[in-house]
Amino acid sequence: MEIWWASMELFEKVMWCIAIPSSIIFIVQMIMTFAGMDADGGLDTDIGGDMGDGDIMPFQLFTFRNLINFFLGFSWTAISLYSTIESNVLLTIIATLVGLLLVSIVMAIFYFMSRMEQSGNISINDAIGLTATVYYPIAESRNRAGKIQVSVRGAIREYDAITDGDALKTGEVVKIKQVVEGNILLVEKI
Repeated sequence: MEIWWASMELFEKVMWCIAIPSSIIFIVQMIMTFAGMDADGGLDTDIGGDMGDGDIMPFQLFTFRNLINFFLGFSWTAISLYSTIESNVLLTIIATLVGLLLVSIVMAIFYFMSRMEQSGNISINDAIGLTATVYYPIAESRNRAGKIQVSVRGAIREYDAITDGDALKTGEVVKIKQVVEGNILLVEKI
């Protein structure tokens, strides 16, 4: 490894010193994101202070995540093209453009994903009068609660349910009559 490192020019060494840590941090960020540990108060905060109201600017340009994404695109582009482009200035310009392009793509992905979010303010009372499908069998005459699935305002919800009539099997279609207590619904077979 010493021979490999010693044979590099300073520019290439600098690119490797940027690429390796940014790649490791990127991998850790991805693992944390998929594990659900990427909270608002975490590393993904703005560096430049308060950039404005969230309604005006739904995403921040200067975040730690964007910095890592820029360095990732910048350094790996420079390393990849180092042997084909003679001028370090031209290589730096191309690598900078690729880094900025990568940040723009990631910001666009997060922007469009944030537009798909729902508020989650669906009340159990919104389900009254709707039809649902029995998901887990419901015992007769309120003996044991089962579960139903219902589409409320375009979102599929699962609720505990009981019935006053005969037992209901999985897959049967029911109508929601009322909320009995807490999150338990009273249903009847259609």
